[in-house]
Amino acid sequence: MPGAKPWFKRKRVVIPAVVLGLGIIGSAVNGPTETSPSSAASAATSSSSSAPISSVVPPPPVTDVVEAAPAPVTTTVAPAPTTTVAPAPAPAPVPDVSVSQSNALRAANSYLDFTNFSRTGLIGQLEYEGYSTADATWAADTVTVDWNAQAAGSAESYLEFTSFSRSGLIDQLVYEGYTPEQAAFGADSVGL
Repeated sequence: MPGAKPWFKRKRVVIPAVVLGLGIIGSAVNGPTETSPSSAASAATSSSSSAPISSVVPPPPVTDVVEAAPAPVTTTVAPAPTTTVAPAPAPAPVPDVSVSQSNALRAANSYLDFTNFSRTGLIGQLEYEGYSTADATWAADTVTVDWNAQAAGSAESYLEFTSFSRSGLIDQLVYEGYTPEQAAFGADSVGL
């Protein structure tokens, strides 16, 4: 084969060799890696559990008593108290949260950072964005929000846009999905 290149000039040999060489150099430069927390914890557990636990009970004090006839001395040794090591507490159970629930919760937080929503309004917005009713409801129930503060913010926004009577504002807030109590709180917060 007159046109064949030598093996060291072929790309399929040289490129992997260069990558492998860089990997070896990179790992040598980084030095030894740290042990993982789980192996360190198991090492600490095994070393602490293998150490013998001992308790020393001092013998009762001896008093010198002078008697005419020496009485026989009997010594009783109290049994050593047993000590038990409490087992480590079980880790808190991790709630099973699906990816779609996590995304719905993130979207709910994003919407609430942008504007005010009632609980039902937020669920409706999430459903409009394509989240299932179950995921949208879960997100609305899980999100950390003060619905009264949301009603107050909505009431303020409505009054910036147009005029309302107290009952008209409460009706509008209820129409938007706030509970009557939340709507009344919103009206109270703006002075109506």
